[in-house]
Amino acid sequence: MKIAVNTRLLLPNRLEGIGWFTYETIKRIVQNHPEHQFYFLFDRPYSHEFIFGENITPVVLPPQSRHPILWYLWFEFSVTRFLRKNHIDIFLSPDGYLSLQTAVPSIAVIHDINFAHHPEGMPWLVERYFNRFFPLFAKKAAHVVTVSEYSKLDIATTYHLPPNKISVAYNGVNPVYKILQHQEVNAEREMQTDGCPYFLFVGAFNPRKNVARLLKAFDLFRSKHNEQYKLVIVGEKMFKTGDIQKAYHEMTYKDEVVFTGRLNIDRLQKVMGSAFALVFIPYFEGFGIPLVEAMSCGIPIIASNKTAIPEITQDAALQVDPFSIEDIAAAMVKLATNPTLVNHLVAKGNQRVKAFSWNRTAEEVWNAIILVAQENKIPNA
Repeated sequence: MKIAVNTRLLLPNRLEGIGWFTYETIKRIVQNHPEHQFYFLFDRPYSHEFIFGENITPVVLPPQSRHPILWYLWFEFSVTRFLRKNHIDIFLSPDGYLSLQTAVPSIAVIHDINFAHHPEGMPWLVERYFNRFFPLFAKKAAHVVTVSEYSKLDIATTYHLPPNKISVAYNGVNPVYKILQHQEVNAEREMQTDGCPYFLFVGAFNPRKNVARLLKAFDLFRSKHNEQYKLVIVGEKMFKTGDIQKAYHEMTYKDEVVFTGRLNIDRLQKVMGSAFALVFIPYFEGFGIPLVEAMSCGIPIIASNKTAIPEITQDAALQVDPFSIEDIAAAMVKLATNPTLVNHLVAKGNQRVKAFSWNRTAEEVWNAIILVAQENKIPNA
């Protein structure tokens, strides 16, 4: 088969959630199926680190698509033309965007549809694009893959799709995330927080990640708990972060908050593995990769009780109402004063993380490709 893949999010040193999904799954699929030809579609000069095998033909299609108007031009013109001229059998899009003009059977990986429920958290033009086109992408797709049972039900219900058109492929976890030795933890804490234990948040700064309430909850926690814990926040600004800035400036204990910015994976695994606990409290999430990274590192988790997060953590997290600052702060106090609870959550996480494997993710995505090939009677599938 000739399979084209939207690889525009494979950016060196800039992989985030969907970029990591693309990297980990497509790398395995390409290497496990050398009998098929893959065309990687980039929107800018690419890094050779993403050319995983000799059965890949990398292609750069202009324009660089980092704006709703350019998204439209790239998918509806550049991608459409390429698929037609090269007689592609299947188009796979790990970020869910599709060409509406092509006749090529297409698979959309739609990780979640947070924008359908919380449009207020996005820039106006981005929100309009998503809510105009993603319902059309979902209907256009020969098959949809998503990353949790929650998202499957949400997509099926919101976009009126038959559930058998959607399959679930959980995210995996990178093996670099592992339990650190005590001396490694101590060294990292000296570097980050002058040796203090710290709560950790990892994620982009956008409204649904709930960073402003996290800052307020940490301030409340510190007002109730004398031992010096700090808060380390890993990530970078996306949009609509005024509430984060306001919450930070109003804090009593702002000097105990450390913003690291974006970290590469080697640094992130050290910071994650040295944390006292992960606090991950978005009010909307389709999966939540930091959750399984924390489990792999053997650190306890305070997690939101909304959307897909309880499905991912099950009993391996202390669940809280993400809209309640008091609830979040109380969970921090519980962990800081109850080592038995900490050990219990770590043990549960060690078991739960076994359910998440990039090999399994790649297999589920490949199964979707084969299903579409068979339904469309594509030869040599």
